[in-house]
Amino acid sequence: MSSVVRTEPLRGAEPPWLVLGDPYSVVVLLQGYTEPEGPGPAVRADGSVTLVLPRSWAPASGRRAALSTADCAEAALEEAARGPVLVDTGGPWAREALLGALAGQGVAPADVALVVGTHGHSDHIGNLGLFPGAALLVSHDFCLPGGRYLPHGLREERPLRLGPGLEVWATPGHAGRRDVSVAVAGTERGTVVLAGDVFEREGDEDAWRALSEDPVAQERSRRRVLSTADVVVPGHGAPFKVVREASWAADAESCGDGRPEPRT
Repeated sequence: MSSVVRTEPLRGAEPPWLVLGDPYSVVVLLQGYTEPEGPGPAVRADGSVTLVLPRSWAPASGRRAALSTADCAEAALEEAARGPVLVDTGGPWAREALLGALAGQGVAPADVALVVGTHGHSDHIGNLGLFPGAALLVSHDFCLPGGRYLPHGLREERPLRLGPGLEVWATPGHAGRRDVSVAVAGTERGTVVLAGDVFEREGDEDAWRALSEDPVAQERSRRRVLSTADVVVPGHGAPFKVVREASWAADAESCGDGRPEPRT
């Protein structure tokens, strides 16, 4: 008997969409979108922006202390993840919307301890300048405030651990070899994966390949996300559910290694 994986829209996930968890909660602050612009091929787009909040952090706790100047990237990342973590920042045209969404959660830009940019496109990292005091992990480049870069060894087979159940994964494909995603386990919805543009949106089979710099790698990244996530926050759409169902019939459609083809 094998399992079939499919995705479904998630009802009631309009931003700000809060998923409580221990030790981390997830808040989708801004929902990404892609819309046709006129009769030609132009589109108007912006990326999703998500906040990961440690249970131990509260606005009343005051401003965070300055990050250390540790030489170990792993230690610096774990230290930064004790405060609010922002995954992607949207485009610069969304600056005021981002500031308002953060304020709605009681978070000021100076509170943000770590910003993770899933990849280097302008609609995903266009507001980095709002967070000069935060550590930055943009694609695979990690630096402390002031531009002190530290190596970390992130690879597909070696995620970066930020805290219990909180990891950064190498999920290449959309923008080349250096895309990343953030996985948050232990929420009331199970494991939530903030996938950047590994998924454009739920049911994106008509779009993602045309936008991918490395479709083979991205297909591998999509399979990895679907094998673990209970909820996916895509780069340009609403969060969606991942549903796994046992199926005897799936055996006949399995891959050469005995695993079923994911259905999206």
